[in-house]
Amino acid sequence: MKRKITIGSRGSDLALWQANHVQKQLEDIGITADIKIIKTKGDNIQHLSFDKMEGKGFFTKEIEKELLDGEIDLAVHSHKDLETTPPKELIIAAVSERENPADILLINKNSVDKTKLWDLKNKSAVGTSSARRKSQMLLFRKDVVFKDLRGNVPTRINKLLNGEYDAIIIAQAGVIRLNLDLSAFHKIELPIKHFIPAPAQGVLALQTRETDMELRHKLSALNSIKTQNDIAIERKVLNLLDGGCQLPLGVYCESLDNTRKTWVSISSSHNAIPSRYYFENASAENIINEINTKKPIASVFISRNLDENSIFKRILNSNNLKVTAKSLINLSSVSIKDIYSSDWVFFSSSASIYFLKEHLYKFSNRKIGAIGQATALALQKEGIKANFIGNGDTHKVANDFSEVLAQDIALFPISNSSIKTIQKSINSNQVIELVCYNNSPIKHNVVNFDFIVFTSPSNVYSFFENNEINNSKVIAIGDTTKRALNKCGVNNVLVSWESSELALADTIFSNL
Repeated sequence: MKRKITIGSRGSDLALWQANHVQKQLEDIGITADIKIIKTKGDNIQHLSFDKMEGKGFFTKEIEKELLDGEIDLAVHSHKDLETTPPKELIIAAVSERENPADILLINKNSVDKTKLWDLKNKSAVGTSSARRKSQMLLFRKDVVFKDLRGNVPTRINKLLNGEYDAIIIAQAGVIRLNLDLSAFHKIELPIKHFIPAPAQGVLALQTRETDMELRHKLSALNSIKTQNDIAIERKVLNLLDGGCQLPLGVYCESLDNTRKTWVSISSSHNAIPSRYYFENASAENIINEINTKKPIASVFISRNLDENSIFKRILNSNNLKVTAKSLINLSSVSIKDIYSSDWVFFSSSASIYFLKEHLYKFSNRKIGAIGQATALALQKEGIKANFIGNGDTHKVANDFSEVLAQDIALFPISNSSIKTIQKSINSNQVIELVCYNNSPIKHNVVNFDFIVFTSPSNVYSFFENNEINNSKVIAIGDTTKRALNKCGVNNVLVSWESSELALADTIFSNL
């Protein structure tokens, strides 16, 4: 391509990094380009929160006008800033590979409390102007106090450094792209499928005129088809909500092994607990139909004792679902004479942590594994940070931990009736088992619930000593629990996308 083109960009550090990044990519495919800085309305307006700007054109309209007028040839945008219905004469000719789409929590070191979720002390002042971030944080940490935060990424970080906030929430992608030094802070990456990002977060959009076929053809070499397909769902959901950026909305889509998985968080306002959904291979239209369908008032039984801070209980109760929580097994301690030496200690339940509480200090020099986020949080409340946290079904966790373990020895605190799924994937010479508690069934009648949620195989077997499944929808916390239900003759079982209370709640919402 012989002609030299002009790239239009905002003037912030991040926008210029993005423009320069694309400029270098263009050089690699034989296109030379200059960069023109264009000031947008969003750069001048400081009183609106970001949720009212993302997807509404505040950071893009002036750049698009210069593109339409022929003053520039290519616009480089943060994709999440673009309106979902662009001008007809313009087209997104390519999208970048997606940078890490997660949000991060940056915490002043004097505001860290490692016994709390995400290491944030109680009643912290958290800086963000995003209704999406406020709503989701409210679900996980109802104690925090929000303070609005504006400015570009370095400005926001400087405000934290100056002590105006205990913590701030920003996008990981911007931090990575600017290669910022965050050593002054304690950094927590918020789990993407728990704290759901904005549609197309972490993606660059390369926009040009629809009629510029020569440039469009060249830009196809920079296009990430996988990213394009994933964010098409995210952006279409936003589009179908018709102004939905004013809602606290998070949408994240991930394609793996021919399965497209989509997580959605949406609420009516920044100070309302969100509704959450999980879908597999669903179109944007299907997702919107599910969100817009009026939900019935349903009753839910879960085979676990829950306290008032339980995420499962809070998210369902706030959306008019009645929750009855009752463990169907009785747990009791056993006498422990010796804590064997090992390189690792792997906790497969919160109960094993509870019954080893007086011995936990003995593990200070050992590496710690946890079967999932809930168990890792139980450890965190005891001041212990897990070196390995399993994600996915128990077979995946077992395989992942086996790789991390390598040739080391692992101690497994277990119950007298443990199924030992993790241990089965490890060489027996590397496994030490310590029975630290017993469980026995509790007789309890479970009747007339719309959903029955099983949280362990032991609870399944206890349930069927006294009860039958009638017309209830049945949910299992993982594949091991599902197999126990199958053994008891229940074949129509829904399985949560991970072994957590949050994923169980997602499964209920998506099947009302």
